[in-house]
Amino acid sequence: MIRRCLTLVLLGTAAPAYAQDERPTGYPRSANERSDKPVTLSAVYVADIRSNVSGGIARGTRYLDNLDLQVAIDADRLVGWHCARLFLYGLYDNGASLSSDLVGDAQGVSNIETGVRAARLFEAWVEQDVGRNASVKVGLYNLNSEFDTTQSGGLFLVSAHGIGPEFAQAGRRGPSIFPVTSLAVRGEVKLGEHWLGRVAVLDGVPGDPAHPARTAVKLSSTDGALVVSEVDYLSHGTKAAIGVWGYTARFDDVGTSDPAAARRGNKGAYVFAEHRLVGSRADDAHGLAGWLRFGVADTRFNRIGRYIGGGLVHTGTAPGRPDDQVGLSVAAAGFGARYRRDHSALDRDRDRQEVVVETVYNAVVTPWLSVQPDLQYVVNPGGDALRKDAVVTGLRIKIGR
Repeated sequence: MIRRCLTLVLLGTAAPAYAQDERPTGYPRSANERSDKPVTLSAVYVADIRSNVSGGIARGTRYLDNLDLQVAIDADRLVGWHCARLFLYGLYDNGASLSSDLVGDAQGVSNIETGVRAARLFEAWVEQDVGRNASVKVGLYNLNSEFDTTQSGGLFLVSAHGIGPEFAQAGRRGPSIFPVTSLAVRGEVKLGEHWLGRVAVLDGVPGDPAHPARTAVKLSSTDGALVVSEVDYLSHGTKAAIGVWGYTARFDDVGTSDPAAARRGNKGAYVFAEHRLVGSRADDAHGLAGWLRFGVADTRFNRIGRYIGGGLVHTGTAPGRPDDQVGLSVAAAGFGARYRRDHSALDRDRDRQEVVVETVYNAVVTPWLSVQPDLQYVVNPGGDALRKDAVVTGLRIKIGR
């Protein structure tokens, strides 16, 4: 007999609220979904040694690290709370700065850079199934765990492939994503054999900007809310999605700071498609996969108005290395006219976008150890005409599982 309640995906992404045979066709299974444990623990340490060897602001090397500690609880199995799941996620980052101090890029060449040394509670939520086809999640919530996310993009180190930079920049402190999250309510429902829909309402300003290293929840009418919705199509190795987002609060136009002139309308949208080009089983990662994403944001309030990115990932690169991966990606962020006009260092005609080309290899040494050399070429870092194109090399080491 198949259980009607499933355990969440361990790495912060919740499984749908319905049983395996009821999910949209092609929805990938996680290892944790096959676990019968009421409590699952995880500890992962990631270390980045990254060097800007040419161009950008300055040459130099930085050591960045990130420690993830997670507890996933199947409340049904543990205490008999029917069809409920709990999740706690703490993290630590050393706060070393690579993009700000050395490269000067806008998209984030390391997706574990925070700029602030801090240990904080990142996620803490409860998810409850509603009937057979829906669930509701409440608590501290990482928006990017379920919205605007691809499997293939997770291989790369540039932040733009985790969540689009036109979305990540939005709001007074960005949306509720790494490394600071906010209170949220998220609903998800199965819409058909291949379709999922979800909506989230989140506090518009994650944490406390006055104390960036603290885990804090501050709700106020001036912060407003961020509302996000996404519809996914999932079938046999294909995932396609369209999402829209918007803030309820008032914002200043780019380059101004007049509270009396603040206005509403800070919104955007994105669309992406990911497809397994070799192989058709969604739960079989081997072979070649690729994705393409496009997003826009209102340039009255945001410096990045459009973004397009994508790439290719091949898994199982050689005989005897079934889990190794190699990938090539491109991320292009376009700066809005207001932002370019208000920054005299920018050439209004030439420096309209920043492009990051990345190639990476992930060598899985053991199930708990991987080594990942990486090379990035950054064209027009930050869109600044005074900065030369940057070359960033690095090595990432991941310990744990």
